[in-house]
Amino acid sequence: MKVGDICKYMPTSTVGKITDVRSKDGREWALLDFSGLYYDVSFLTPADKSEYREVSYKERERDREQKLRSVEEFAKTAEDVNIDMFMPSGGG
Repeated sequence: MKVGDICKYMPTSTVGKITDVRSKDGREWALLDFSGLYYDVSFLTPADKSEYREVSYKERERDREQKLRSVEEFAKTAEDVNIDMFMPSGGG
């Protein structure tokens, strides 16, 4: 795998174009433009160009912001949960 190749990460079927390749701890990692994440190249397979959809910077930022909002909403919900009824009451 090399920079510019279109590939698919098999566990999640994520398709992207390789924008960087790095080696660390004896493994090779490829950065996919679709997710902005590095993937172990042993889990990548070549993908057909028809499977690839180029993602603009704006789309990536919008998706990132939506994910952050989801995490913040989940954290807020977790704060609001009353766990008193789940606490041990001692004795036994």
